[in-house]
Amino acid sequence: MEPLHGQHTADDSVSVRLTVRTPDRMQELGRALAALLLPGDLVLLSGELGAGKTTLTRGLGEGLGVRGAVTSPTFVIARVHPSLSGGPALVHVDAYRLAGGLDEMEDLDLDVSLPESVVVVEWGEGKVEELSEARLQVVISRTLGDAYDTAVAGPDTDSADPDADSDAYDDADSEADDVREVTVTGIGPRWVNQDLSPLGA
Repeated sequence: MEPLHGQHTADDSVSVRLTVRTPDRMQELGRALAALLLPGDLVLLSGELGAGKTTLTRGLGEGLGVRGAVTSPTFVIARVHPSLSGGPALVHVDAYRLAGGLDEMEDLDLDVSLPESVVVVEWGEGKVEELSEARLQVVISRTLGDAYDTAVAGPDTDSADPDADSDAYDDADSEADDVREVTVTGIGPRWVNQDLSPLGA
């Protein structure tokens, strides 16, 4: 991973931008991210289909030491991965079809206390921010996507199923362009004085 810059913005959020060149590196970024997280933290993941959101979350789950394979939770909306080491559980949410936002999230009847867990939400912008006064926003974008899109999703990516995100990045042809730019922004009092530079190590 190659850090491009880190900065404090006008609203006292803190941000770092990284270049991530392979799926393995994306998973490593997830593990590094896990080292910064505490119970009650909310992480929102943004990125187009196949960008690597689930790959990042898989590494995050490894870093947190949780039980169960981390895969896309699209069909169940949310999966709970209990800790194997006494740490926080990982609640992995796919909000793609979560039309009701926070109210619908609360109705999921998760068998875990959200304030005692790390909650990671894919496609959560504008839907679940009220879960916490602070959040970590992770935006994943492709730098050059034409070869990758054709190799993985075919030419018509607009009609792709959101479930494709769970495996597309992992399955990318080694000759295709895997490079991603990842911007991690800490928003709210929890993150104001947090050093995000270890993410680029």
